[in-house]
Amino acid sequence: MSATIVVAGVVSLYMSVNVPEFPVRYESSARPLWAGSGMAGVAGHVARVQRALGNDVRLCTLVGQDTAGEAIRAELRRDGLDGPGVVASPSSSLGLVLVGPDGRRMGMPHLAPVNHAAYPYEILREQARGADLLVLTNAKFVRPLVAPAAGLGVPIAVDVHLVSDPNGEYNRPWLEQARIVFCSHERLADPRAWVAGLFHRYPRCRVAGVGLGARGALVGLRDGRLIEVRAVPPHRVVNTSGAGDALFATFLDGWLRHGDP
Repeated sequence: MSATIVVAGVVSLYMSVNVPEFPVRYESSARPLWAGSGMAGVAGHVARVQRALGNDVRLCTLVGQDTAGEAIRAELRRDGLDGPGVVASPSSSLGLVLVGPDGRRMGMPHLAPVNHAAYPYEILREQARGADLLVLTNAKFVRPLVAPAAGLGVPIAVDVHLVSDPNGEYNRPWLEQARIVFCSHERLADPRAWVAGLFHRYPRCRVAGVGLGARGALVGLRDGRLIEVRAVPPHRVVNTSGAGDALFATFLDGWLRHGDP
């Protein structure tokens, strides 16, 4: 059975460019082996994956009335995601990803155009009617929406990405309200300790997942179970940009369909 999922957060126009190595050496002109552009951003990634898996996705985001916004809107229309939750803003978020030969990436999100915009809560509330899950990403413009959205009675999920402290001030609104919390291992000294600390500090959290990159992933449950899964890489890793978003989105789909983390 498909689910109805609200995804709130940033959608950006990104350029991805191949580089021969990190750190990048200065050259006055360089020709990458490949380059590409298109819609990205956490909310864009999660919404697109969920839509591809057959779910009813209601995207709540800000898209600029500029050239980048026209390109973003075109992709949203193509993917069936340009609904009433997509709100016009003066300018769009942009980003650049440099990708090395082994697929490692260096992302440069330019979020300033939407960071301080106000997203109307009444639109989010309307989109949440009949929803099975609210994926409230940790974008700045989503932050003031988290506490009121928690009163709607719909489970909340979040990926807080690069994080190291379960007591950190910025992510606290999400951590206090989310039933499912994911993050990256990149700034964690001990992923298992992070999971334990999350459950100790935030009683609403029931599932805590950590993407471990090439080592796979782990998910902890409040009842004490800890499941670790090894990564099975394809023949060749080209680009790991968005891999964490894909892990998060596909986990949520399985959890909603089967109820078994």
